[in-house]
Amino acid sequence: MTPSGYFASPWPGEDGGPERLQTPREGTGLALRKGESLACTTRNTLMSTMTVLGAPGEVYLLTHSALRAKVGLPTTACVELIDPHSLKTLRRSPRLAGGPMWPGGMAIHRNSDLYVVYGRYVHRLNRQCELLGSLKLAVQAPYNSFVILDNGLIVTKNLSDNQPARLSVVDAQTLTLACPDTECPEPSIARLSSSGNTVYVVGVRSIFRYHWNDDRQRLVFDTSWQLDYVGSTAQTYGWDVVLDSKNAWFMDNGKHRYFHKMIGAGVSPTPNRLIRVSLTNSSDHEAPEVCGARGGSITNPPLVDLKRQIVVGYDSANRHVQAWRFNTPSGTLEPLWQKSPFGCASHMILYPDTGELVVNDYRHHGEEVVVLNIESGEELGRVRSGGLTQGVVFPSVGWGRDFYWSSMGRLARVYVQ
Repeated sequence: MTPSGYFASPWPGEDGGPERLQTPREGTGLALRKGESLACTTRNTLMSTMTVLGAPGEVYLLTHSALRAKVGLPTTACVELIDPHSLKTLRRSPRLAGGPMWPGGMAIHRNSDLYVVYGRYVHRLNRQCELLGSLKLAVQAPYNSFVILDNGLIVTKNLSDNQPARLSVVDAQTLTLACPDTECPEPSIARLSSSGNTVYVVGVRSIFRYHWNDDRQRLVFDTSWQLDYVGSTAQTYGWDVVLDSKNAWFMDNGKHRYFHKMIGAGVSPTPNRLIRVSLTNSSDHEAPEVCGARGGSITNPPLVDLKRQIVVGYDSANRHVQAWRFNTPSGTLEPLWQKSPFGCASHMILYPDTGELVVNDYRHHGEEVVVLNIESGEELGRVRSGGLTQGVVFPSVGWGRDFYWSSMGRLARVYVQ
């Protein structure tokens, strides 16, 4: 079911929705059979970040500029309506003001319009990619995408590693602030996640949440739920959190030296960890190491399969993927399968009906997109997408037996043949 703040499509926003479950809201899987294989159509792009789906046949692509940031100049973003098969541009927005560069975010609101947060701006566009309005946000820094609450409000946050992050709540209809900014207790690098009207923030050392209060017309900090996941360890900050209605899942050691690939880009000498936190009791948590290798690092969330009770984590720096069972009789995560070496770094797609897991594998100086069976780790299909960088951004499902894969300078439509 699509969260009520989002447009009713299979993939209206990044990761399929604000819980970041990375599953389509409707439709069926690829259902790869013996004798079938994966093929792809590709096009070069200017720093592609993600695709989202609107009405049947509508595919929107978000891109942004980057070279200007190298010399301290403001950067811009662009939204395209593209042909779902050829990937050719059908309509294009004007250049959207941004300022500081960081891959932004895009989603289709329940009011049927597109919203983009890029740099320090929020933009509203219609589905013909025409700009309807813009809001300049307070902090001279890039804002790290956004979530749409069930009440329709948009919540965004500046990217911050040394000053407390600030949450901004935007009225989608008026494109004005719905309340004064809320200062978080610490900096935050990760993108926001939400469930209902509750916003989850992964700070640089703890995870915490805010509830929207209708009577007070503001976000209210939940003093009863917070976990210091760094503690006395040498771990670095966590990235985006997945919400499965019972637990929050994310990974740490997020500080890295990514340039065109995550392999070998870890900074902390320690292994990275998968962290689980109960949504009802933050003292109920666990943090197993993904593979135990030093210098472990990631830049994205794990994936949770609710139907099969499987969670998939990875260590991008050390080329390792690990799956666990959860809700086991022992009450702890139990290792299920692993793949190494395997260059996984991007956000993923899970087709819950077929158990097909879509991931990337960077090898031979290029990116390949792979479909795995999430229960066994068996490889079902693989295709080289043509990307020279290891993707760390957002794929989406397509309208048939296909999906779209963004990897900075390349967009691919991968399909069954």
